[in-house]
Amino acid sequence: MNDAAAVGEIDAKTGKSLKDKVLCRVFSEDYERTRNKILDPRGQSIHQWSKIFLAACLVSLFIDPLFFYLPIANDDMCINIGLSLETTLTIIRSVVDVFYVIHIFVRFHTAYVAPSSRVFGRGELVIEPSKIAVRYLHKTFWIDVIAALPLPQILIWLIIPNLGGSMVTDTRTVLPFVILFQYLPRLYLIFPLTSQIVEATGVVTETAWAGAAYNLLLYMLASHVSGAIYYLLSVQREIDCWKSVCKVENCQNGYFDCHSVQDPARVAWLNSSNVTNICNPNNNFYQWGIYVTALQAGATSSAFPNKYFYSLWWGLQQLSSVGQNLNTSSYVGEIIFTIITSTQGLVLLSLLIGNMQRYLQATTMRLEEWRVKRNDTEQWMHHRQLPPELRDSIRKYDQYKWLATKGVDEEAILHGLPMDLRREIKRHLCFDLVRKVPLFDQMDETMLDAICERLKPALCTKGLFLVRESDPVNQMLFIIRGHLDSYTTDGGRTGFFNSCRIGPGDFCGEELLTWALDPRPSVTLPSSTRSVKAITEVEAFALIADDLKFVASQFRRLHSKQLRHKFRFYSHQWRTWAACFIQAAWRRHKKLKETAHLTVHEPGVPQRGSFWSSYAESLVASTRLSIKCKQKSGTDSGTVSSLEKPDEPDFFLHER
Repeated sequence: MNDAAAVGEIDAKTGKSLKDKVLCRVFSEDYERTRNKILDPRGQSIHQWSKIFLAACLVSLFIDPLFFYLPIANDDMCINIGLSLETTLTIIRSVVDVFYVIHIFVRFHTAYVAPSSRVFGRGELVIEPSKIAVRYLHKTFWIDVIAALPLPQILIWLIIPNLGGSMVTDTRTVLPFVILFQYLPRLYLIFPLTSQIVEATGVVTETAWAGAAYNLLLYMLASHVSGAIYYLLSVQREIDCWKSVCKVENCQNGYFDCHSVQDPARVAWLNSSNVTNICNPNNNFYQWGIYVTALQAGATSSAFPNKYFYSLWWGLQQLSSVGQNLNTSSYVGEIIFTIITSTQGLVLLSLLIGNMQRYLQATTMRLEEWRVKRNDTEQWMHHRQLPPELRDSIRKYDQYKWLATKGVDEEAILHGLPMDLRREIKRHLCFDLVRKVPLFDQMDETMLDAICERLKPALCTKGLFLVRESDPVNQMLFIIRGHLDSYTTDGGRTGFFNSCRIGPGDFCGEELLTWALDPRPSVTLPSSTRSVKAITEVEAFALIADDLKFVASQFRRLHSKQLRHKFRFYSHQWRTWAACFIQAAWRRHKKLKETAHLTVHEPGVPQRGSFWSSYAESLVASTRLSIKCKQKSGTDSGTVSSLEKPDEPDFFLHER
């Protein structure tokens, strides 16, 4: 890198050690030297902090609207401020503000990816503090500062008490504007923060249910804000009614502050005034508009839990119904608030339904796809008039495949991963299973890894055939779980049947291995000498013909007689041939022995050395030669003839 070279030149001139300098740009692998000073934006620390700060932002967005509940309308026609609620909110908000301050500090010490290096890969990290600070100051620094300022605390505890006016009036009029002024930057910070988390991990939440809950939380937060504003406007409408009566009766606006409730002039005015009847929401002397229900329910004078949950329910109801049941008065401010509420409800409800549907469908997507596929299969079987037993077999296979894989296409997932990861995953899944196969236990790990990399999963339900006799063999199967029946009739010969059971650790389709081990190329696939039928549900790994060619090239390197003997011992084709050959040889031996015994005891048997004796010996020799040449011979009692000897490839042919 040019910057690194420049730093190296400066070090050579000044005599300072390179370890004392901080490079301008680094790749991720060179990041270790500055780990304690500069944070990696793609590191785990920043990722964890982003989630913590997002939670703090959501808490702050929930706390700020609660300041709207500070004004309380008492039954004495005055407004008071809830001191206990004010103290609690101040403490909680001060704690949350600390996270915003920490976030500013973290941003000053977080590297960024140089835009010029994003041609390919993740790019270079700019870790020079001055460049990080300049970039941050030109982007979102001032928004973070505004969001971090403790404006409500300063206003409530320092500014408003020192003003000359009514504390209740100032709190009711000034505080909401300050809260809204700071609420918008805090709301804005959620969107780049969410994008940062998605960019780092791909999702905001790890599970679909958490994502649905997150979107529902945002919708409830909007209802919470709408309900708080509705409560504050309800109090304001009630105060407007009092002021309209006061204006007619020439009273003072200070009478509506609960600090002056014991003033004799106010007591006399309240007793003589008709404000109680006029500002009663149950009559029609005043236009209450959308606030009549809150005033009739006494929400403005209730305890905090009552008025909060009532306001929250109002906000949730109006956002869900898009404000269709709101009957407004002629006040412009009320109409504007209603329009904003309706528009906000329309947008947020659409987003909520879309996101909730997407997240909830993600939890059952595989199950729904399997259900649709199963329905399509049922319709297809009905359309093609398949017999009932064949339909049952198809249903059992679909059910077993779902239970085994949960609808996940493992090969598609592995195909999208790098070669090294695929090798590690295949090794984890198949290495121990392949090692248990006696045919492969002499191979080294490199060869076993090559085999594992090419194995593909295969499933079979009870009663289905993995391969049938005389069919072309296009794959070799290694059994993981389940039991199978392997039998042969020697091509359908009458009176011949050989059967054995194979299970975990066994293999079938060894004819393909013999074909692949032959150095002389052959396009025609070998025919199966046995039928293999599943007795139970079977899980296996398959090696197809092309992949087995590669494995066969590794076999030929072994040059081991022990490998040949082991292959013959575990091959059911060789076992069957050997058993039949031994049986046929034994029965021929018994017949020749019986014939010789009868010949010796018959009268007129030629003596040894005569022409007829020589002819008999040559006849016996020709019989033995025919046995060695694998020609058919037998007895009248149905002696089983020997099978054709399986082909054995020449491992050393390629060296000749």
